[in-house]
Amino acid sequence: MEGGGTPPETLKEERQSGCVPLTSLEGNSLKKSNWGFLFTGIVGGTLVAVYAVATPFITPALRRICLPFVPATAKQIENVVKMLRCRRGPLVDIGSGDGRIVIAAAKEGFTAVGYELNPWLVWYSRYRARREGVQASAKFYISDLWKVTFSQYSNVVIFGVPQMMPQLEKKLELELEDEARVIACRFPFPHWTPAQVTGEGIDTVWAYDASSFRRSKKRP
Repeated sequence: MEGGGTPPETLKEERQSGCVPLTSLEGNSLKKSNWGFLFTGIVGGTLVAVYAVATPFITPALRRICLPFVPATAKQIENVVKMLRCRRGPLVDIGSGDGRIVIAAAKEGFTAVGYELNPWLVWYSRYRARREGVQASAKFYISDLWKVTFSQYSNVVIFGVPQMMPQLEKKLELELEDEARVIACRFPFPHWTPAQVTGEGIDTVWAYDASSFRRSKKRP
């Protein structure tokens, strides 16, 4: 047939079968739709991943008393270890972060435990302990410090903030045995008198003996 048109027989068959050939416009629309679904999936997956990673770091900031993660400096760790000389018994780091203090204490022969609310930091601490070969004596747990009882520990390390120290004072006074020692980094306890102080500036470390702060509390 002249003119290059579609034969009448073909048009008739297409109408009877209900099939109409896709135009190039419809094909492009379908491709765009597929790319749209792919893009939406990628963005959605990325947001979920970011949320999963960021939430453990952001959530503590929404609490009434926030204990932010600030890595201990090498000098702070050195000063803490200095305060632990001639000490014995199990050690706990309250808010253990990436596990530096616990691992350093384990290397000094302590059975050391870290409590941390951020699961990513706990998992990373366990990895570091294994890499350093002290996984048997350095343990890490996901827990809120206010829900943990510290009576079984002879040595307590805390990198606190001023807002939490008065409340933590009361908790430790009730739970610790007389032979226990509390080591505070960056900020001192407001009402206790330290037995020892070492370091300067942000590397300052205060050591408190439970027998001393209990005795001073009983005085009229």
